[in-house]
Amino acid sequence: MALTDKWLFVLSRYSRRMWFRAALYGALGILTALLGAAARSLIPPGLAGSIGAGSVGNILGILATSMLAVTTFSLATMVSAYGTASTTATPRAAQLLIEDTTAQSALATFIGAFLYSIVGLIALSAGAYGDSGRVLLLVVTIAVIVLITVTLLRWIEQLSRFGRVAETINLVESATRKAMQHRAREPWLGGAPFRSPPATAMPVAADAVGYVEYIDVEHLGRLSIEHDFDLHLNVLPGTFAAPGRPLAHVAGEGLDASALEGIREAFVIGDARTYEHDPRYGLVVLTEVAVRALSPGINDPGTAIDVIGTVVRLFTGWARGRESKQDEVAIAHPRIFVPALREADMFDDVFPSIARDGAALREVGIRLQKAFAALDDLDCVNFEDPLRRHAREALSRAMDALPFEPDRAAVAGAARPKLVDTGPDEA
Repeated sequence: MALTDKWLFVLSRYSRRMWFRAALYGALGILTALLGAAARSLIPPGLAGSIGAGSVGNILGILATSMLAVTTFSLATMVSAYGTASTTATPRAAQLLIEDTTAQSALATFIGAFLYSIVGLIALSAGAYGDSGRVLLLVVTIAVIVLITVTLLRWIEQLSRFGRVAETINLVESATRKAMQHRAREPWLGGAPFRSPPATAMPVAADAVGYVEYIDVEHLGRLSIEHDFDLHLNVLPGTFAAPGRPLAHVAGEGLDASALEGIREAFVIGDARTYEHDPRYGLVVLTEVAVRALSPGINDPGTAIDVIGTVVRLFTGWARGRESKQDEVAIAHPRIFVPALREADMFDDVFPSIARDGAALREVGIRLQKAFAALDDLDCVNFEDPLRRHAREALSRAMDALPFEPDRAAVAGAARPKLVDTGPDEA
């Protein structure tokens, strides 16, 4: 039976765990070490002595010892980086460091090389290779050494920035951009634009407490055809779910318990929010980094300014993605009605907290107003109202918090009049 999108999502989550890649590389290392014993008949007799294959045992011993030390050092470095990221940035960003493919590949390569060496030494001691098998083992060992050298060079480069605040911001930005691009391509997750359910619609409550990580709209679409119903979603990935809060409302007749259970199974609920299908979570994490940088204990407004610039890039990409994909949105499941992501909510995730904690800092106030002006230049209709509201609120906070009049004038001068001026009808 073909895998559903839900189970593909679950498998992808497991594949990003550190043990998965390490176990895969370890198994590959063991199989590679045993290859010489299985394929020794392919090597011409007498070749081993002419190329010095007898020294392969010493090489494997050196490799095993060094790889154990490198693996231990790498693990200690990675754990330290996770702690640094949690302390200086935010604990919510540490998961991205854990799932970093470069770090996982480096550690997995070292573990695989260690297991390859150990199994190779055991097979040599048992006489499983013979002279012909030693030749193949030597060739493979040389290839493994080349792979380790390349991996070490990449790992050294990675260590120079691993766990640093700037690198953490870049990782969060990359994850958030991917989620935004996916949502821009499918603003309704493959369903139809949301519309309110009829009064007779039946609520479908969650059977667990946690955050919605994924919604298998394709599965819901098949169920809607099979059982002849319309489904109106109340949640999106990132929403907090509880038994008393409906996930959706279903409008149809003759729905049995199995149909309702099938609807619930389309919602993956976990203990924490994730980045893959929840663009707002990435924005929240970026905001946490900025807020921590603005705290009196750290006092690093430069990081907050960096986050503001990152958010402007993300919103710019979002606006352009929505505009370019607007005519290409396909409604694959017309009976599943899904709410779109609201730009006002995305702005609320970012700007109020930064404006509040950076209100007393002239440079942060100026950068916020310049960010609002840059987003205003995009001429995105959905940005207009939230931009005006947040520009005015940020300016008002700065005017209240800045005691020095030239600072107040500098922040007010950076504000775009059309965003912060209050017209007669808005006073």
